[in-house]
Amino acid sequence: QVQLVESGGGLVQPGGSLRLSCAASGSIASIIPMGWYRQAPGKVREFIASIESGGVTNYADSVKGRFAISRDNAKNTVYLQMNSLEPKDTAVYYCYVVTAIAYFGQGTQVTVSS
Repeated sequence: QVQLVESGGGLVQPGGSLRLSCAASGSIASIIPMGWYRQAPGKVREFIASIESGGVTNYADSVKGRFAISRDNAKNTVYLQMNSLEPKDTAVYYCYVVTAIAYFGQGTQVTVSS
């Protein structure tokens, strides 16, 4: 079993920044990918970004150039730095890790509004 604890969400004005964190604990001896999805009201869950243990990253086109994913393998923590936020980025953000199966966090709300 893997437990994920997310933090860093909140309310921000358009153009602002937020940094999300997700700490993993439990049976995490062989975590490979870590990453983030998001789900806006009335929409399906959307892939945002992923990062391999060696640092290779992948981003959705909608966030390229604005969001940056990173990880601290010693702390089993993944981060999502979100810059130039737009109202369309409003969603619940979920982190995930993959061992034998994928585990998702409980989600953290990000609201971009003036």
